[in-house]
Amino acid sequence: MGNLHYDGKSFEMDDRLLAHLQLIIGVKLRRGENFLMSWKAPASSGDGRYALWIDNGVPLYCEYHGGRMPKLNMAWAEKLADSASKGGGLVIMAEDVPLMPEGPELEAHPDSRA
Repeated sequence: MGNLHYDGKSFEMDDRLLAHLQLIIGVKLRRGENFLMSWKAPASSGDGRYALWIDNGVPLYCEYHGGRMPKLNMAWAEKLADSASKGGGLVIMAEDVPLMPEGPELEAHPDSRA
């Protein structure tokens, strides 16, 4: 489990999910697109929800537990990115999308920063 650090707060997330979020957040912020991101909190914290306004002016970094970046499922990344472009913002959802058959999974560049 890694951590998404945002505005002085830390949110524990699976490394694989975090790699996908790093990709999407990086693209959106490079384009100057601020957005809302939300997800269901783990049962251990009361089954609530989190919602963050992601903005270029707020410090953000990803901390991975593992030393190797997970391979990216571009179909899942596209599904997450599509939700980020809608009024409700990026809603973190389970990876139930099969890998795209037309090519190998992409690896996130180890120097990529969101």
